[in-house]
Amino acid sequence: MQRDQMIDRLDGRSEPWDMLVIGGGATGAGIAVDAASRGYAVLLVEQHDFGKGTSSRSTKLAHGGVRYLEQGNVSLVMEALKERGLMRQNAPHLVREVPFIVPNYVWWEAPFYGFGLKIYSMLAGKYGFGPCRRLSKSETLKRLPTIRTEGLRGGVVYYDGQFDDARMLISLIATAAEQGATVINYMKCAGLKRDDDGFISGAVLHDQEAEREYEIRARVVINATGAYADSVRKLAADQDEEIQSIIAPSQGIHLVFDRSFLPGDSAIMVPHTRDGRVMFAIPWHGHALVGTTDTALKETPLEPVPMEEEIEFILTTAGQYLEKSPTEADVLSMFAGIRPLVKSGDGNNTAALSRDHTIHIDHSGLITIAGGKWTTYRNMAQDCVDQAATLGRLDEQECVTKRLNIHGFHSHASKFGPLEVYGSDAPEILRMAKNDPALGERLHADLPYIQAQVLWAVREEMARSVEDVLSRRLRALPVNARAAWAMAEPVAQCLAEELGRSPAWKEEQIAAFRKLCEASLPCALIA
Repeated sequence: MQRDQMIDRLDGRSEPWDMLVIGGGATGAGIAVDAASRGYAVLLVEQHDFGKGTSSRSTKLAHGGVRYLEQGNVSLVMEALKERGLMRQNAPHLVREVPFIVPNYVWWEAPFYGFGLKIYSMLAGKYGFGPCRRLSKSETLKRLPTIRTEGLRGGVVYYDGQFDDARMLISLIATAAEQGATVINYMKCAGLKRDDDGFISGAVLHDQEAEREYEIRARVVINATGAYADSVRKLAADQDEEIQSIIAPSQGIHLVFDRSFLPGDSAIMVPHTRDGRVMFAIPWHGHALVGTTDTALKETPLEPVPMEEEIEFILTTAGQYLEKSPTEADVLSMFAGIRPLVKSGDGNNTAALSRDHTIHIDHSGLITIAGGKWTTYRNMAQDCVDQAATLGRLDEQECVTKRLNIHGFHSHASKFGPLEVYGSDAPEILRMAKNDPALGERLHADLPYIQAQVLWAVREEMARSVEDVLSRRLRALPVNARAAWAMAEPVAQCLAEELGRSPAWKEEQIAAFRKLCEASLPCALIA
């Protein structure tokens, strides 16, 4: 999957595309996979890198949503649990089951949470991940040796799914390309075109690398830009038309700590925090990931930053359940993501908003899909493509994604160790490292990433910047910002050689990425 080849596909097409998908996150990628696998001609464009926004900044869970069951949204929970099962079925190299433990400190918590979580597990039916059961105090401590022991009575264990969101996203983009879709990052939608009847009939695209514009035609245009959906809707509006916002953006942050805070393979789930959300502490890439918050936003910045009060909230809440309370100095990295929730009422209480998805069709014929969650991306895509095909008067084609393997599909990928998330691509990366020992060397002693992975990201996964490589193709930045800082120079050197960039470009890349590293720590970064 090379960007130059995708540009050639764009240059070589004179006929209208069946579908233009704007947005290269989970929703857009899922739509491209679905539509292309039905045989439609699909063009997906993303103004930055694939997964730059929310889709690489999630809690890394493929789950039904315990909180939604408490809210009484059983249909959403059942849908998500089914989709969770399909994610594991179609991408076993990326999705795995993890035991989650709810520690009990009050007598009524064990029967109360035990009953609710048993229902949650039963709703999964044949897509279940494991049984729910109560744990004694000793069993709980064995699974969670760092849990606060004072007042501990025991716990409840249930099973849910975990995945690497950015790796799943890149694999979906690759799957879409394999199915025939044209997918291009750093291609901005600069405007939308209308036909004589006033309906959207195409777009003006701006290649931000070549500084070149394209005018393309499409039978239907889908706005899958998540938290930024309203800005694209404004492109489709008449000059004097007032667009009512449909997005109520909400920010969630995560803090990453050393694995010593959460050794073992079990995660912690806190059912109630003071802001009404569920909090998770999860083993992830050899570290401990803790989140999340739910803070209503008025703006939707491309690079959201954790707020001081959010950091304090996570540290305080985690300290109530861990024997050793984490501090800002313990944070190895932090990141924030913006949830594209669909507005309801004043939109201020975002924790109470449903995570159901919504499909909105403007008078111009622009289709906007918003809301939803990572776990239900496939079902959201199926729904959207069904409606888009009808609106675009395309021949009806059956959806095949329930049993479509995601790129890299491998049933025993765990044998590849740190390269497990590459699935069937892992042997080729290992071969590169074997043929050239320098490519097998680690980029940093604290992380398992090797030079061959950087080359693979540039040559096969359309990585165009240091950030693309170290934030999303590899997970260095969200795992350990200080290590990522040190890795910037060798990665920039590799990119400059592969892409034919100048020494000045290399230095600009290092400087820009290191600013992101600084923003990924609550304390001063020491190089």
